[in-house]
Amino acid sequence: MRKPLVAGNWKMNKLVGESLELVNALKPLVEGIEAADIVVCPVFTALYPVAQALKGSNIQLGAQNCYLKESGAYTGEISPQMLKDAGCTWTIIGHSERRQLFNESDEFLNEKLRFALATGLKVMFCIGETLEEREGGKMNDVLVRQVTNGLMGLSQADLDNTSIAYEPVWAIGTGVTATPEQAEEAHAFVRGLVQDQFGEAVADNVRIQYGGSVKPDNVASLMAKPNVDGSLVGGASLKADVFAEIVKKSL
Repeated sequence: MRKPLVAGNWKMNKLVGESLELVNALKPLVEGIEAADIVVCPVFTALYPVAQALKGSNIQLGAQNCYLKESGAYTGEISPQMLKDAGCTWTIIGHSERRQLFNESDEFLNEKLRFALATGLKVMFCIGETLEEREGGKMNDVLVRQVTNGLMGLSQADLDNTSIAYEPVWAIGTGVTATPEQAEEAHAFVRGLVQDQFGEAVADNVRIQYGGSVKPDNVASLMAKPNVDGSLVGGASLKADVFAEIVKKSL
C-alpha cells in the first residue's frame, strides 16, 4: 500500500510573516496524522523560518525548484545543498510553469533531478500535457517523452525518493479538474511507463500524485482511484483549513 503524499505548492505567494501564520494555523489541524506524508513548499525567502516553525511537527518542508550545481557563478539560482541547509527534505522539479515560462527541457530537468537526488533531497517530479496536446491526441506521446527522458539514468534507490506528479497543464489554476477517470487513465499509463523502464516492483512502489485544481470537494474521488497516490495542491494550499481538509480526505 503506497502512503499518500499531499503537498502544497504555494508558488510565488506569502511573505515570511504570512508563511509563518499559515503553517502555525495548519499544524494543529493535521496534528497526529501519520497515514499520509504532508509537505508544504513556500517561497525560498520563507524556507528557513518555516523550517524552524515546523520542528517537531508531522509536516515536511519542500522547495519549489533548485539548480544542478552545489555552488558557483549562477546568479539567482539555489542549490539542493542550500535547500537542505535551510531545512528542506523535498523539492519540486519540472513544474509546468518552469517548463513553459522558463523553457526547462526534459534533458535539463533530468540533470536537476539526478543532482537533487544525489544530494539526499526527495523530489516531486512534475509531468503533464497541455490542452492543445490532449485535444490533439498527443497526451500519451508527451507523457512517454517526459517520463522516459526525465527519469533517464535513475536507479531503483532514486525512484524510492521520487514521486511523480501528473499535472495536466489545462487543469492548473483554471478551476477545471481532470475527472477521476481521466486522472486514473493518465496515472495508470505513467505507472506502465515506469514499469517498462524500471520493472514491476519499482512501478508498484512509486507514488504518482495528481495536481490540477485539487479541492476538498474533488480530492476524495480522485484518491479513490487505484493509481492516484496523493496530490500536489496549488491555490487551495494557501488556506490552512482548506489544505487540512484535503489532507484528511486523502486518507
